[in-house]
Parts: sequence; structure tokens; C-alpha cells
Amino acid sequence: MKRFTPYLCTLCLAASLACWPAREAAAQPPAAASIAAAPVVTRQVTEDQIFVASVRPTQLVLIGSAASGRVSTCLYDEGDRVESMQPMVELLTETITSEIDAAEAEWKLRQSELEELNNGTRPLELEQFHARMLAAEARMAFTKLNRARSEQLFKQGGSSTYERDQALTADIEAQKQYAESKAAFDLADAGPRDEKIAQAKAAVDMQAAVVQKLKDQKRKHTVISRFAGYVVTKHTEVGAWVNTGDVVFEVAALDEVDVEAFVTEFQIPSIRLGMEVRLEIPALGKEFTGTVKQIIPMADPQTRTFPVRIRVKNEIIDGVPLIKAGMLAQAKLPIGMQQEARMIPKDALVFAGDRISVFVIDRKSPTDTQGTVRPVPVKLGVSQGSWIQVSGLAESDDLVVVEGNERLRPAQSVLIAETRQPDSNL
Repeated sequence: MKRFTPYLCTLCLAASLACWPAREAAAQPPAAASIAAAPVVTRQVTEDQIFVASVRPTQLVLIGSAASGRVSTCLYDEGDRVESMQPMVELLTETITSEIDAAEAEWKLRQSELEELNNGTRPLELEQFHARMLAAEARMAFTKLNRARSEQLFKQGGSSTYERDQALTADIEAQKQYAESKAAFDLADAGPRDEKIAQAKAAVDMQAAVVQKLKDQKRKHTVISRFAGYVVTKHTEVGAWVNTGDVVFEVAALDEVDVEAFVTEFQIPSIRLGMEVRLEIPALGKEFTGTVKQIIPMADPQTRTFPVRIRVKNEIIDGVPLIKAGMLAQAKLPIGMQQEARMIPKDALVFAGDRISVFVIDRKSPTDTQGTVRPVPVKLGVSQGSWIQVSGLAESDDLVVVEGNERLRPAQSVLIAETRQPDSNL
């Protein structure tokens, strides 16, 4: 038996040496975990309450026809997007187009007449009038001499009474013709009277008004939308007859939407115009931010609630609005007084059943990037974006773990790789 003792002792020593690294590794503390941290900050917050609300378009308009006629073109269907001032329905316009053509031709005629008056007499026409006047003057001089000779001969008995009267009549006619031609020349030289030009101008303006009226009537044969939106109801088709005032489309503006909530008379004093409000639409599983646009100052007499409208910018995906009219929404509206609260990022929360806690980092000095963690139970309060109010933390400016906290243990060492600052809107 003794001879086997050295061999057995050697085996025991080898086994002991093989187990020593494992025992040493188990006895060493775990390595420091690399984490991201954020400070505990103090802010003024207001208690929120969730109100059930509904989505409505900022504008919902029944678009009617301003003229009677048969539909020749219908450009949109339900669900289509229509831009501002774009044609939606066109009526037949052949008859009124012919009336416009005739009225414009008459307008051009009146304009040419006015232009003729403004230009006055042409130089060639003025020369023509002047030549006629000179010819009449020459004839008048001749008849005057002939009349004098005839009277002289009559006194001497060399001519008859008929010849004398004939020369007298010719002289009078020549004088009248000269006076007429001279008046015509003077009129041509002076140009048209101001009253005549004013009459012609009035005729031009009157005809221009007729043309404009007909064009306005033609424009009424085209139905347009005054704002960008989406067709929610269509009331006509190509070939249908519409009368003046008949509804052809119902259009809703959804680029922005109003979320309408009803607030009691005790809570309405806390609401202010322009206040930022957080909303959730359960059907979309998404949160939105809006601003209070309208507070209706008249309550429903039955419920004693006031409508509050929150304006939200919509998201258009592939030409379709994400938020649709009639959707159910939840609005978080402030209902109480402001209070001082300690806020931390929501990522710092650790849930274990009904218990909620956070890991606080204990450091030797505020500048250290290493420390140990300890769990601290907290109770939740008001949330603002990605931050939330908590109670149970003793000190502000403490650091809490916001990334890597799911694998930590109490008293574990940590290495702070990143320190996140509060949101700008907190």
C-alpha cells in the first residue's frame, strides 16, 4: 500500500491544481458593464388627463354648380385628391361660346370706330375737302361777275328778265355751295367733337362689359375647388343635368386635421390657445403633437362640455392621408396647476411585475465615469414626450441608467459610456 501513496498524492495534486482557476474565477467580481446614463432633472409640469376625441377635417365643403347645364367632363372620383383652383366638372359651353365670339366681334367694331374718331381726319381727306372748297369759291367768283354783267345788260336793255334772274339764282347757289364746302373743310380740319368721342368710348366700355359678363357665365360652367382636399362624396356623372346650386362634390381638407375633444366647465380654464397637446390615435398606434387652435366658448347645454379643437399636421403617404376624418383619438390635456416634478427618461424604467424601479449610479464624485448601481423603487406621474415624472428619487442631478439596465444587478460596477441630456421641449 505504501508504494501506491506517491502516485495517489500526485493525482490529488493534479486535480487540485485543475480546479483552482475555476474557484478563482468564481470568487472574482463581474466586470464593469458599459451603460448609457441620463440625469434626473426638475421641471414644472401640469397634470394631464386623457380625453376621448374624434378627428374632423379643417374644412368640409359642399361644392355646387354656379350654372345650369349638362355635364361634359367629370374629372374626379371619391377618394381622389384635388388641388386648389383645379377644374372638377365642366358643363357644355357651345352656345355661350358662340355668344362670346359675337360679342367680341362687336367689341372690336366699337373699338375701331373709337380709334377712327381719335385719329381725326386723314391728310388726304383734308386736302379733298380743301379742294372742294376752293372749287366752290372759284365758281362763286364767276357767278358773281356773271350776275353783275347780266344786271348791267338788263339795265341797258340788252338782256331779258329771265336771263337776269338766271344769273342771280346761279350766284346765290354758288354762294351756298361755297359756304357748305367751307363748313365741311372746317369740320374736317377741327376733327370730331369731344362729345362724339365720349359717346364712342362709352359704346366700347358697354360692349366690353357684355363680353366680360358672358365670359364669367362660361367660367361658371367649370366647377372648381377653392382649397386642396379629398373628394369624400360625388353627386354627378358625365351626361347628367345639373341646375344652378346643385351639389356636385363634397370635399374635405385633410392636409391638417382638427382633433375635437369635449372638456368640462371645471377643466376648461386650464386650456389655452396655442398650447401644445400630445395625441394618440389607437387605430394607427402612433402618437402625434398638435396645438390648441380653437376653444368654443359655448357649452353643450346637456353635457356642459366645451369643444376644444387641436390642429395636427397630417402625414400623406402615397397620396393618401394617414389620419382620416372620423377616427377615434385620445388627447392629453392639462387639467391642474403646475407643480415641480423630477423627470427621467422612460427608458430608465425597469418593470418587474407590479414593481417599477430604476438603477441609480453611485459615484465618488460627479465627474467620475465609473460607479456602482442600486435599484430604487419609483412611482410614475405626468409624462412629457420621452420623459416621465417619478417619485421616490431623493436627489436631482443623480444619474440613472437608460441603456443596458436590463442586465444589471444590485451593486454592480458600471462604466458610463454616454450621458444623455433632456429633450429641448422638456
